[in-house]
Amino acid sequence: MTSGCPKRMEFGPCGGVRPDGQCEMRSGACAFVDFVPWSGPLVVDRPAAAAPLVLTDFSCTPFDRDDVAATAAVLAPSCDAVLVGEHQNRPDFPPTLMGSLLLDAGVTPWITLSCRDRNRVVLEQELRGLRTIGVDTVLCVTGDGRGYDVRPDVTQTFDLDGLRLVSLAASLGVLPAAPETPTAPPIAARPARLVEKQRAGAALAVLNHVPLPDMIADFMKSARAQGLSIPVIAAVAVFTDSVSAAVLKGLPGLELDPAVTERVLGAADPIAAGISAAVEEARALLSIEGVAGVNVSGLGSASGARVGAEIKAEVGRLIREGVSS
Repeated sequence: MTSGCPKRMEFGPCGGVRPDGQCEMRSGACAFVDFVPWSGPLVVDRPAAAAPLVLTDFSCTPFDRDDVAATAAVLAPSCDAVLVGEHQNRPDFPPTLMGSLLLDAGVTPWITLSCRDRNRVVLEQELRGLRTIGVDTVLCVTGDGRGYDVRPDVTQTFDLDGLRLVSLAASLGVLPAAPETPTAPPIAARPARLVEKQRAGAALAVLNHVPLPDMIADFMKSARAQGLSIPVIAAVAVFTDSVSAAVLKGLPGLELDPAVTERVLGAADPIAAGISAAVEEARALLSIEGVAGVNVSGLGSASGARVGAEIKAEVGRLIREGVSS
């Protein structure tokens, strides 16, 4: 275990390092000066993984199976898969149950598993359960730290970190997807760190938001030069009001283009402007060599998860329409 990391990471740093190099969980600098290379078992014969063209964030009313089905019905025609997040302040059904509900609703789920609230025994149980019900892909993350004012009575586990979870998932026959944050310090080391996740077994990658598509182009050029060969999905920011924009800007390591944000929020029709901006960003990202798909990401709207789903569905529809035309 690396001394000083509050997430007990061995293969850090996480993607939540602040722009000034500070730790997201406590005052002071990140415990890692540079990334730690993967030293566990290497995955040589990795099964080929097909990336979805459109992977859409899935949000609904927590612990409401009817809303799971209704939201899935809104998103299903516009995307190839849905990404179920795991938020420190918004718990929902256990991963295997959520995966089962979404499969029943007719969508392909990508389930996020984080190390924050589960030890390795429970993580293994969920991975085996997801594989048994037919969920092929799991996004393996260390997890953001719980806010000091969110369930202060609950212990944060961090028994594994993201790379060790990737390795565990691969060993159990699950297709692990791995995140990376191109704008988090140490920025120059982030492409190489994603290559380390590939070495640990990651079959796909999902990149967090950046202000400009050119930053993803630079990241991909560096990563591919260092041996990255797995499909990469880049995030597209979807926001139509100040609240949905603030949610994206408030997450560790995530940034938005200030000019685009100002243009959307100042438009006479911010919903149309937000959709247009997201589709424009998606097209720019898909033109980058090595980017195989986009993650239609964000709350979408402050008017509720259903309205947000309808907005993201329209973004997905227009992206797919543009690619097929």
